Amino acid sequence: MTQTFTRRVALGIALGGLAAPTLLRAQTLPGGVTRNVAAFRTYVWSDHFDALSGMPMLVADTQARSLHYWDAQGIDYRVYPTSVPKTDELTKRGFTEIVRKKVGPDWTPTQSQKERFGWEYIPPGPKSPMGTHAMYLGWPAYAIHGTHDTRKIGRPSSDGCIGLYNEKIAELFQLCPLGTKVRIM
Repeated sequence: MTQTFTRRVALGIALGGLAAPTLLRAQTLPGGVTRNVAAFRTYVWSDHFDALSGMPMLVADTQARSLHYWDAQGIDYRVYPTSVPKTDELTKRGFTEIVRKKVGPDWTPTQSQKERFGWEYIPPGPKSPMGTHAMYLGWPAYAIHGTHDTRKIGRPSSDGCIGLYNEKIAELFQLCPLGTKVRIM
């Protein structure tokens, strides 16, 4: 069977070629928020930490909605898509570290969340917003954790935490011991 190359086919190919770069770029929403994985940036650990500390290092980029991991030697580099806090007011920024880790975390809302939303304690399991694993930071009520609701990844959807797919937090959980340095920006 022979295909005919028509003006319609040529126009479709040309328009598709023009549209592709637009589709691959991150879309910018009001407030300068980007909303797709094309917004991921690569980083170098030394842009964020003074020296290798003999521990892995994490940088959570809330603008690009990504978490960057480097091993203790700065060689193994990985990038994970994340959910981020809903507003800047909920976003704690700066340097901290992982102070506690838990497989099968439960979730207790803060006093503010109880007052604002009427939320109550949720035990470990598929209804827990903490997913399958949690790594708690040096700031009270902040963690890097999994989520059972995969729609949250790539979106501002948390009350302060950094969320990952459950399979990605399980991987990162194995790679990051207590004391792992963390920067949230």
